[in-house]
Amino acid sequence: MRRDPAVSRFTASRLGAEQRARDLRRMRTETFDVVVIGGGVTGAGSALDAASRGLSVALVEARDFAAGTSSRSSKLIHGGLRYLEQLNFGLVREALEERGRLLTRLAPHLVRPVPFLIPLTHRVWERGYIGAGVLLYDVLGSIFGTARGLPRHRHLGKRAARRLFPDLRSDALVGAIQYYDGQVDDARHTLTVARTAVSLGAAVATSTRVLDVLTDVREVVGVRVRDLESGEEFDIRAKTVIAATGVWSDDISEMLGSRRGLRVRASKGVHLVVPRSAIDGDSGLILRTEKSVLFVIPWGGHWIVGTTDTDWDLDRAHPAASSVDIDYILEHVNHVLERPLTHGDIEGVYAGLRPLLSGEDDSTSKLSREHAVVEPMLGLMLIAGGKYTTYRVMAKDAVDVAARRLRHVPPSRTEEVVLIGGDGYEAAWSSRATIARRHGVSVGVVEHLLERYGTLTTEVLGLVDDDPALGRPLVGAPEYLRAEVVYAALAEGALHLDDVLTRRTRISIETPHRGLESVAEVAELVGGVLGWDDETRAYEVEHYRSRVDAERESQRMPDDQTADAARLGAADVRGLTSA
Repeated sequence: MRRDPAVSRFTASRLGAEQRARDLRRMRTETFDVVVIGGGVTGAGSALDAASRGLSVALVEARDFAAGTSSRSSKLIHGGLRYLEQLNFGLVREALEERGRLLTRLAPHLVRPVPFLIPLTHRVWERGYIGAGVLLYDVLGSIFGTARGLPRHRHLGKRAARRLFPDLRSDALVGAIQYYDGQVDDARHTLTVARTAVSLGAAVATSTRVLDVLTDVREVVGVRVRDLESGEEFDIRAKTVIAATGVWSDDISEMLGSRRGLRVRASKGVHLVVPRSAIDGDSGLILRTEKSVLFVIPWGGHWIVGTTDTDWDLDRAHPAASSVDIDYILEHVNHVLERPLTHGDIEGVYAGLRPLLSGEDDSTSKLSREHAVVEPMLGLMLIAGGKYTTYRVMAKDAVDVAARRLRHVPPSRTEEVVLIGGDGYEAAWSSRATIARRHGVSVGVVEHLLERYGTLTTEVLGLVDDDPALGRPLVGAPEYLRAEVVYAALAEGALHLDDVLTRRTRISIETPHRGLESVAEVAELVGGVLGWDDETRAYEVEHYRSRVDAERESQRMPDDQTADAARLGAADVRGLTSA
């Protein structure tokens, strides 16, 4: 019987216990063309780019896919409208090209259009000034073939704008301009990039921390790592190493015993999540503040409101939001809302760090969002800077530099590599009612799954076919099915409760209880897949509860230092049991 190549690709992309053990064995014994350090979107993209060129690839990540910056963004795939004001046309053009590729070809199941309103407060000059910028934004998108599927901008009067967003205060605008950008669940997208790399032969392991860079004379020849699940240390040999470590870039330079490399500064961005019912509106908002811009972004049954932009030099793994950060966001968004948001409206808070290429200006909001690749030592490539939208270009540039040391490497082909779940997505969406009848679930459930898994939805529904109890919603998080938790451990590489509740799902920020009402059931489901005993389940639950308590405590603190100290009250779950 002939096997469907799509099915075999999906199977090959599965991340689970067997895959992790197999890939760790490969890492101990093979010499790879490329070892990638970092499981954020740039690292995953670099692994995909190299694997799609036919290179042998290993990727190691100390924590989880997208555990850092790549799960804590504004969830936008956008050209960066404000960069036009800085006359950075090259960055905007590049980002708009990538936005179009992701929307229409590479990830149509994960990236979708989202409308925004720009409220205007001056009747003549502001409409002309901002209108010209938005027009150029649309024109650049059209010129580079990236505007397909996105409506063009339009000018609105005050009454029309308030019909779209009734909660806009009457005295907060005289009119508005509506335009469109793209939206993505950043953590799920990063995971999907990594799974696509695995489907093309990459060896991938999370919970694998790089301890040192291996050198031979003046050349990098691999890395030494520790498996944080077992405590075992071993070497991975490679012809080249790509470090896509974001705000940890300086750590790699220090392993070389020098400060050679890229200067990266961390800028903290904080976002609030509130229920959709807290704000009456059918479009996002983009507001100018004295420091940056503030977004109000539709997010399913919620809104994301943010962000801040402040220098951060404390713990990089768990950046903490303070009460000052939260009050700053509430104060600025309430300037334009008819019904002000309060602390009681907040369901979740998350903080992330942008890795900005350092310059002479002290303001992080003015540092470069462009990226750079350097080779501080033969065989080691460092890449940093950039923005989430342009991850594919960053990955291509990093692999291009690595390819100079390898023979007969073909050019990048990731412009055409559809991420798993994207092939056949439009047909699956059109057939969603049929899929629902076939599996005995509602059309709404199928739509929810298609927008998270694309055509891999059939794998999730297959679990429900085998065990109908998995078709029930999770306790405390009815937006998610129990099957999604099982699938996270079975096929998406989740090793701990934190992985499931904060990145495979968004329960930790989308529920007022921050996942505490769901954690026991999630532990039973994940433990059933990973073979946890009662002691391990109890440990995982207790750690997650401690993590939530520490985050809540940090968000009551008055400044970065006290917030950081409070957040560090809960250690990272990885490595604790193997130490």
